[in-house]
Amino acid sequence: MSDANPLDARARMIARAAREITAGMVVNLGIGLPTKVINHLPANLPVCLHTENGMTGIGATLPYERADRNLIDAGGAYVSPIPGSAYFDSAVSFALVRSGRLDLTMLGAFEVAQNGDLANWKIPGKFSPGAGGAIELAQKARRVVVMTTHTDRHGNPKLLQQCTLPLTAQRRVARIFTDLAVIDVTAHGFELCELATGVTVQEVTEATGAPLIVPDTDIPTF
Repeated sequence: MSDANPLDARARMIARAAREITAGMVVNLGIGLPTKVINHLPANLPVCLHTENGMTGIGATLPYERADRNLIDAGGAYVSPIPGSAYFDSAVSFALVRSGRLDLTMLGAFEVAQNGDLANWKIPGKFSPGAGGAIELAQKARRVVVMTTHTDRHGNPKLLQQCTLPLTAQRRVARIFTDLAVIDVTAHGFELCELATGVTVQEVTEATGAPLIVPDTDIPTF
């Protein structure tokens, strides 16, 4: 894996995470890597994408020269409308979240604990604009999945026995997509589900800061 292109690995992760979204879902794509999932969804897939800054029914992201600069997602990327798109204020947007209408939210993470705790809004000593909508999304969506690199820029694991950073939500993460693997959060801890192409079980195990359950069966790749 040391010779692999990290950009290719990240693109595979995003494409794999997009397959988590199925027809009929109402889905929130969080700031960062999750917002890039939209460009990996089939154009005719009947889903309702939600952004907490006030829009449902979101099409592909657009370059500056083609964009309606009034239409952005929560991360500030220019997005396009689709038939049936709707616009509303923050009160309505978070009423949708708090009432449990989101089937799925995809969020970024600084850390995820083996019990499903999530830390994704604050690193002490560094500027943060605030928790934003992540706390509501992580607590109220029916299913919460995370997209993140397996380690930070210094090579430290992001998947841990216990989070060391301020928590966003407790025991809410169900699945984690990284540049190395797909890992489920189970009652017994982290369980390896899939491997990125060219990655070994040993590499994932060594990059994970908690025990990793490895199935006896062949592990699919993505």
